[in-house]
Amino acid sequence: MSDVKDCKFALFDTAIGTCGIVWSVNGIKAVQLPLPDENKTRARIRQRCGELAEAIPPAGVRSAIDGMIELLEGKAKDLSDVVLDLEDVPAFHRDVYEIARTIAPGRTMTYGDIARRLGGVELSRDVGQALGHNPCPIVVPCHRVLAAGGKPGGFSANGGVATKLKMLAIEGAAVNYTPSLFD
Repeated sequence: MSDVKDCKFALFDTAIGTCGIVWSVNGIKAVQLPLPDENKTRARIRQRCGELAEAIPPAGVRSAIDGMIELLEGKAKDLSDVVLDLEDVPAFHRDVYEIARTIAPGRTMTYGDIARRLGGVELSRDVGQALGHNPCPIVVPCHRVLAAGGKPGGFSANGGVATKLKMLAIEGAAVNYTPSLFD
């Protein structure tokens, strides 16, 4: 288990706002999607990961940041080579994330698709729970996982489904979505 003192974080600007990234010597531990301002993003990182020092990212982390920036600018950037440090994450969640990382930009899978690859469609809810706890959104592209019928399903990041749809639109992914009166 990586100790907090061994982890650092940095903020970086993207097309959807200021994101954050946390790393250890073993890889990326967390990505924070934007909150309304930098201070809230910084506070959320520390709430999730502890009192980390803000630092200049080393080369491998800088490369991951650059890839996320490119992806959120609409470039079909593959982030599957970004090294993650998921040692504190349950094995089932890691299995879900591994499959999600195979989804190319602009493409989608359903919770059921991932569940079937893990053993059966009855695991769909568990897949959704795992994705709801994804510590590394963008790198583990949980936004590319949809509900049955190509509907957006849920999204636990700030902005909810609207953020998910924005990220999918940037990538040019097709989503079966008709806003309700309550959106």
